Amino acid sequence: MMNYQKIQDTYVVRLDRGEEIMTKLTELAEEEGIRLATVYGLGAVTDVEMGFYDVTKKQYYANTFSEDYEVLHLNGNVTTKDGAPYLHVHLTIADSAGRTFGGHLNKATIAVTGEIFVRVLEGTVARKMDETIGINLMEFVE
Repeated sequence: MMNYQKIQDTYVVRLDRGEEIMTKLTELAEEEGIRLATVYGLGAVTDVEMGFYDVTKKQYYANTFSEDYEVLHLNGNVTTKDGAPYLHVHLTIADSAGRTFGGHLNKATIAVTGEIFVRVLEGTVARKMDETIGINLMEFVE
């Protein structure tokens, strides 16, 4: 079960074996009313799906990884889209031979533990679809 504690402007989050990162971070943002934040962390994962965006085709391509991997770096942000939390997270992982893989995180299940920090920022940054590029770009709200 996800455990977290707020220390000053940062939520220190521990995810346990079997929890899915994007689902739990979205739950945290919804429960705590987080509208703008940076996200970073490490841990160990399995059942990973990461995407690579092809701007010419305006399409994400997913790569899946089903073994256990060390999280070398998880980083991203929380903004909003249509008033709801919107997570944009990237992940770099390494296998038992030290080979690394990375991309736009779609999902990853904790294999051992996840140690994630969510630093809340004041203000709001929304997302809006940019038809030219084909993704939800940040839109600054006054």
